[in-house]
Amino acid sequence: MRLLYSLGWLLATPLVLAYLLWRSRRQPAYRAHWAERFGRFPRRLDDAPLIWIHAVSVGETRAAQPLVRALADAHPGARILLTCMTPTGRETARELYAKPLGERFLQAYLPYDGFGAPGRFLAAWRPAFGLLMETELWPNLMAAAERADVPVALVSARLSERSLARGLRQRALLEPAVRRLSAVLAQSPGDAERIARLGREVDAVTGNLKFDNAPNPGLLALGRGWRGCIGRPVIVAASTRDGEEAMLFDAWRRLAARGPGRPLLAIVPRHPQRFDEVARALRADGAVLLRRAALDDPATDWSGVEVLLGDSMGEMDAWYGLARCAVIGGSLAPFGSQNLIEACAAGCPVIVGPSTFNFAEAAEQAIGAGAAVRVADAQAAVIEALRLLADEPAAAAMGEAGARFAAAHRGATRRTLAALAPLLARLPDAR
Repeated sequence: MRLLYSLGWLLATPLVLAYLLWRSRRQPAYRAHWAERFGRFPRRLDDAPLIWIHAVSVGETRAAQPLVRALADAHPGARILLTCMTPTGRETARELYAKPLGERFLQAYLPYDGFGAPGRFLAAWRPAFGLLMETELWPNLMAAAERADVPVALVSARLSERSLARGLRQRALLEPAVRRLSAVLAQSPGDAERIARLGREVDAVTGNLKFDNAPNPGLLALGRGWRGCIGRPVIVAASTRDGEEAMLFDAWRRLAARGPGRPLLAIVPRHPQRFDEVARALRADGAVLLRRAALDDPATDWSGVEVLLGDSMGEMDAWYGLARCAVIGGSLAPFGSQNLIEACAAGCPVIVGPSTFNFAEAAEQAIGAGAAVRVADAQAAVIEALRLLADEPAAAAMGEAGARFAAAHRGATRRTLAALAPLLARLPDAR
């Protein structure tokens, strides 16, 4: 089965190249580092022990922060390699880790899982072990790691019902890869049960590392300062995905006049390559729109503005500091939701739509804790947001419940490190 899979990768190579070129139209960074994507790396010259962590894109890269910090502090003699699959993930890793880790920080793309590429990757970097964040599992990579005697663990692992159904259809290919994992650490008992159905019992339920990412106090203060500049209550649509901006603005245009204090809608798209596209689409729909840079100009007149476009990276905590409540993107269209834990930790009331399969347990727990509410669609999200603006005690209670909910679920980093003790023992400074 893996041979057929590898042949498929070989035959698909022209399509992969075409895909990279197509993506580079909107995001030129997709034209860079092609050699890495096919497993071509210069051989690492130093012999320092190397911890390899793979985080597919931005969300996983941010989720890895507490674990990276803990590993770096506990093993000062080790270097840390962060791999990803997207340019935005690579840039996020550089922003988060290059300065605090200095020369200890390395980054690269994880190569595609075709013939030979995973083996070349492991031979070039020679990691002591690898940690895959959340859901990443590649059959040829796991086989190559076994041959190279590089143990690999899946940490903060999650598996939705949708992903399980897809995995069961490919079980002949995925089960051997799952069984090659040295450790599987699940986010929740539900994730553990679903992973076990793929043929590998989990070693521990350690929780979700995203809970251990505390809000940045400086960014929260920045966002609260923006409130004074704008002088109007703001509802933030956080990490929106394709199609959600139009749905929200349509509902906003019809309903926002009912809100107290002439509220403003701030839209923060999930992917930076969509910033200009979203701005053009909203203006074509008649929106009076300003962009993030307007917040830096004290002379900006906010009186007639309908939409503020959050076209910045790395400032999500500031947007939550600004928001009176947040509608979580990816939950109104069938994308499975973006991270609602960040908003809860920032004390921001949360509204989610019907699609939350990527954060199924966290969403239900947040709703049960009184930190979030679920609505059916974009119109219902706007109605609920305006209701919270009109009921400040209810909004304050939701924000406080969110902060308590996030705090109660911290500790995944400590539990993860304890479960990884056999792998950490492979590092020379751990002996």
